[in-house]
Amino acid sequence: MSEISIKLQSPVPPPKKKKPRPQADEVARKNRRALIISILIGSIAVHVVALVLFGLWTVAQHFRRPEARFEMKKVVKIPPKTPEHKMNVARHEAMAPKPVFNDKLISTRPVEFALPDLPKVNLDQMLPLDPSELISDQINGLLGSAAMGSGLGSGFEGGGGSGTGLSFFGMKAEGNRILLLFDVSLSVVNKANAAGVPLEKIQEETLKLIDSLPISNRFSMIQFTGNYMPFTDELIAATPGNKKLAKAWVEKKWVTGGSMSASTNGVVSNLTGLIGVLEKSITMRPDLVFLISDASFQWRPDGGGTFANIPYEDIRQTVRKLAETGTIKKVPIHMIAFQPREDDVSEWKKMLRRNGGEFRLLQKK
Repeated sequence: MSEISIKLQSPVPPPKKKKPRPQADEVARKNRRALIISILIGSIAVHVVALVLFGLWTVAQHFRRPEARFEMKKVVKIPPKTPEHKMNVARHEAMAPKPVFNDKLISTRPVEFALPDLPKVNLDQMLPLDPSELISDQINGLLGSAAMGSGLGSGFEGGGGSGTGLSFFGMKAEGNRILLLFDVSLSVVNKANAAGVPLEKIQEETLKLIDSLPISNRFSMIQFTGNYMPFTDELIAATPGNKKLAKAWVEKKWVTGGSMSASTNGVVSNLTGLIGVLEKSITMRPDLVFLISDASFQWRPDGGGTFANIPYEDIRQTVRKLAETGTIKKVPIHMIAFQPREDDVSEWKKMLRRNGGEFRLLQKK
């Protein structure tokens, strides 16, 4: 039997398929993606490095000492002019010829119209034109207290106001800007009558004081109860015309009944009593004040119908303002009082003494 050789042959593997070559647009897309990723990574790395460097620089600034800097500023100074230079300039200006106008326009031909007559003006009220306003300070400096008139007030306690210097009810004082404050309330009227010095007598002494004022002085007056009535809003010169007006005001407007209605012509409504009067006095800037009262003052600051005593602390503050706003360093306030209470006397004496004022008890001998 013939051998049949069976030759086992290994199976032939199938042929490998070749991968298709990538197209050009896909390759370009991959390249762009890789480029963008690398740019982002690079940008992040740069920012991180920059932030680290900025943080290190910021921390280093806290440990770094500032450099010393020296600056020299130039100061420009203008040398003052010497008195000789000013005198030379004034002498040169005085030697310069002044222009002279000799030509005058004159018409001898009558015109068809006539100018109206000038109105009549009270020359006594034209204070800026008063020559005394220009020389008041010089007169006071040359004459001193000898030009202040003779004294008043003989026949009362503390009287005998003879000699030089201004005197009101025997209280001597000096000043160029004088303000008289009269408390004409009902309590003062009663106490003045009981003391034998009625308000009519104060009226007479006030007229004498007005007559004695030199022309270089300024003065005014204020009457008050709760409301007040000033003679003028400002101090006026003691000219003959102003003295005449002041005396007429004292004679016609003098309050003797102890009340003052706000509806009366010239009366100012006031709920703060003496405080409101002193505040008005501050605006008038006196350098000498006479206050006639019983040293007891009431007010109604809340507008109610009940009167209450003014606290002395409020009075002290207002008196201090008056003393500091005058034309001199301290404005003295002299009080002439009728039958005051002992505690009021003690308070007012201490208050007036600080500014050189005096307290005088006025009563018949």
